[in-house]
Amino acid sequence: MSVLDDLIEVGAGRVSEHAVFGARTTYRVGGTVRALVTLSSPRDLEELGPLMRDCGLDIFVLGNGSNLLVADGEHEVLGVHLNGEFLGLTTRDEGDTVVVEAGAGLDLPIAARRLAKSGVVGFEWAVGVPGTFGGAVVMNAGGHGSDMNASVHSLVAWSRRGTRTWTHDELAFRYRGSALGRGDLVTNVTLHLAAGDAAQEEIREVVRWRRANQPGGANAGSAFRNPEGDYAGRLIEAAGCKGLRIGTAVVSEKHANFIIADAAGRANDVYELLLTVRQRVLDRTGVSLTSEHRFLGFEAVP
Repeated sequence: MSVLDDLIEVGAGRVSEHAVFGARTTYRVGGTVRALVTLSSPRDLEELGPLMRDCGLDIFVLGNGSNLLVADGEHEVLGVHLNGEFLGLTTRDEGDTVVVEAGAGLDLPIAARRLAKSGVVGFEWAVGVPGTFGGAVVMNAGGHGSDMNASVHSLVAWSRRGTRTWTHDELAFRYRGSALGRGDLVTNVTLHLAAGDAAQEEIREVVRWRRANQPGGANAGSAFRNPEGDYAGRLIEAAGCKGLRIGTAVVSEKHANFIIADAAGRANDVYELLLTVRQRVLDRTGVSLTSEHRFLGFEAVP
């Protein structure tokens, strides 16, 4: 009996084999993983962590999958998803600072609205980021003039090396990145924010802007980073790619830096469209765009 078999047996009800993965991303396309572990409490992690560590499969953490493209077919990885107690949010005052403790599985928009309602300012921008705290700190998610770097004080993460607390300095945040790696499972994030009364209107303004400027449908947000001094969407449109379609994937007519996947579409079409758009922009403008996405089963788009 293998360690993976032990994990499946011990984790009964918490571990599923040949599990849907790509369809749980915001593209809603892509394949499965060999096994998926759903952790609902620190006790689950304490019990199953040693087996996860030794099962022989690479670990791939899935939050909302709002920045992820999973290739079609099955992938020999162990997916991990957080639920239950990892969705918590608490606040306390320490002098002029509001200390926020957030579970890594909690959605950023939910937290942003709760904090604004309770008179906490500094996290309003996150209502426009459809990800979880765990994924957001790994990639230093941001928007509307701020990012996770601005408010994260520390976090707790599990990996095959054990559980450790990371300070803000150790996280080494950079544009859409941090010192955290693919195998780091963030469980809890601590923010330092402030009390105030302007958050509710800021929330409404961010929501209005998103509805006016960004498309709906099955997408994963911005496909490419903005190059210095310019906008990826403008370059993609200038290269004649707005509305460009490959199979079941199309460049949005509303905002050219978004790719929309058809219902029951193919992840491979999305990937081919990403490569095609990048090459056309390079050929016609001389600018080499960098993808904002994470990938499972594909080579990363440069």
